Amino acid sequence: MKILIVEDDYKIRQELKTLLESNNYQVDLIEDFTNDVIYEIMNKEKDLILLDINLPNQNGFEICRKVKSQERVPIIFVTSCTREEDELKSILSGGADFITKPYNKDILLEKIKRTLNVSNPFSYKEIKVNGVVLDLHLSFVRNQDKTTELTRNEFRILYYFFTNPEKVITKEELLDYLWNEKYYLDDNILTVNINRLRKKLEEIGLVDFIKTIRGKGYRLG
Repeated sequence: MKILIVEDDYKIRQELKTLLESNNYQVDLIEDFTNDVIYEIMNKEKDLILLDINLPNQNGFEICRKVKSQERVPIIFVTSCTREEDELKSILSGGADFITKPYNKDILLEKIKRTLNVSNPFSYKEIKVNGVVLDLHLSFVRNQDKTTELTRNEFRILYYFFTNPEKVITKEELLDYLWNEKYYLDDNILTVNINRLRKKLEEIGLVDFIKTIRGKGYRLG
């Protein structure tokens, strides 16, 4: 599989190249951003593109839209942009996934592997607990015929619950997990996210799906 890196920062570009080649991917690079980047991309052989958002005189979202209008190649945004609206724009422009810098190498490699393996929108990996489905690609949760979309933080929180379905999880454990995953939430922001998550779950019929265990933490209901 050949991956095309569209990144103007030399150090990051070389780090990505080394990482991918060490994991048996072929790598090509866009290094000159003074020319027509779209033309350069379209004339490269590739199975997947890693694309930055903020490029010299270029906009990653616009590049993604133009490429996707001509080719079906999947695009993963690798960017220092951390706002949720940037992640939304990446989806609306046709991006397959989104990861922020500094990126976790294992997570990036897993996203690449998953994106390359996905051949249609019905084969995305999911986790199911008590009949409730968490989609790991589209970041939504489904209960019977009802679904609700999740923000990045809500998804990471619910993902941790789904991968520890029988466990009572303390706030400290959640905060430590989110911090290590580069989602820097404090106690107050975590509480706000859990309350919003509970409201979304209630809207699809999951009342008290995340239970509070007094003096201990939380557990899936």
